[in-house]
Amino acid sequence: MLSHHVFQLLTAAAIAAAPLAAGASSPENALRAPMPAAWSYTPAAEQTLPTDDAWWKAFSDPTLDSLLTLGENNNFDLAMAARRVEEARQAVRTARAAYFPTVQATAGWRRERSGGVTDGGYSLGANASWEIDLFGRVRSSVRQSKAALEATRAQRTAAMVSLCAEIATTYFDLRTAQTQMKLAEEHIGREKHVVDITQARHDAGLESSLDVAQARTVLYSIEATVPQLDTQIAADINALATLCGLYAADIAPLLENGSGVQPDCRRIVAAGVPAELLRRRPDVVEAEASVAEAAASLGLARKQYLPVLALTGSIGTEAAAPSGLFGHGSLTWSVAPTLSWTVFDGLAREAGVASAREEMEARIDNYNATVHNAVQEVENALTAYSNDMRRIAILEQAVEQSGIALERSLDRYKQGLSAFINVVDAQMSYIEYTNSIVSARGDALVALATLYRALGGGNTD
Repeated sequence: MLSHHVFQLLTAAAIAAAPLAAGASSPENALRAPMPAAWSYTPAAEQTLPTDDAWWKAFSDPTLDSLLTLGENNNFDLAMAARRVEEARQAVRTARAAYFPTVQATAGWRRERSGGVTDGGYSLGANASWEIDLFGRVRSSVRQSKAALEATRAQRTAAMVSLCAEIATTYFDLRTAQTQMKLAEEHIGREKHVVDITQARHDAGLESSLDVAQARTVLYSIEATVPQLDTQIAADINALATLCGLYAADIAPLLENGSGVQPDCRRIVAAGVPAELLRRRPDVVEAEASVAEAAASLGLARKQYLPVLALTGSIGTEAAAPSGLFGHGSLTWSVAPTLSWTVFDGLAREAGVASAREEMEARIDNYNATVHNAVQEVENALTAYSNDMRRIAILEQAVEQSGIALERSLDRYKQGLSAFINVVDAQMSYIEYTNSIVSARGDALVALATLYRALGGGNTD
């Protein structure tokens, strides 16, 4: 029975010495299904969206540029991610340190009495120990720590991509709310003029007070949107301040520039091909590095079956008095190479290898899930942007026609040729469509930021 177990150990040792299978060490090969050959959306706009560094430069918005610079320099989540990268880098240095011997300096004095004899003396020396990486255990440990570093770097890149997208999304929301506020002020001015017209016709005995009440109802309904927009604007400014690691009072002056103007949302989306997500998306890169880390852990667990060759030694001097530490005959030294091999440990190593294998399989599953999620997010963002642009084109026509309808219905009312209810209907339609097109343009801008996040942005280091 024991000889059979020893045979199993020798077999496991041989497996541990062999390299991992290509599928385990190359995570791209771990995909359950190949990536799509192309995206399924149909382009629908007119300019180029940069998917490399500083994609936001295409909007030619200095305020947005400044916000993203502030966020990169001051955001606390990004700072913590950078510290985690440095922590992982130091872990690699720690793993590499195992390639070198450990040296300790010693100095001491002893005094003892045994059998009526008192003895003592002084000693000075150095001890060294060194595990010779004959079977690659240290190399596997270094590979594992390097893969962990790559995963942590990808996490920092993901934090940068997410931060830029979040700042851009919040900024676009702010400009949309400010544009709606500006539009509300224009509507209020127009409706006050209409109220004056209905009041004058009522005073002249040409119309009833119903027209005045209807005109004022429209005016008050518009004025009621102003406090809500004020709340939204304040919330967006506070959110941008937090993302930039500042307070609202510090960032408000910057946001006064270009207030009430939405950036241009018309772009042709150059999304590349789906397979590029394997190199661009930080979460995919992280998942891939995680698989490599698990593969290295499995290799390290297998190497626990192998012997450990270590070399220890010491050199020093001993003497009864300090003056004799460097005298003739005081030198002491020792060298002790040791080969140790655990023959039986209650199958703990077997359980460790099985656990490491299951962990690697779980990370391969996570890699596949991450890739599928990445493809889905890009497809959704492309589709959303394409449909937002279609909606904007239709709403532009609706705004134009509702404006004509409002102008003509008001002219007919002033001439006494039409009831005021027709003016009210035209007013409400025009207000609805002008607000809808501002919202649609805001949605398209947010879709662009979402697409940047989904594509993984560019190189943010």
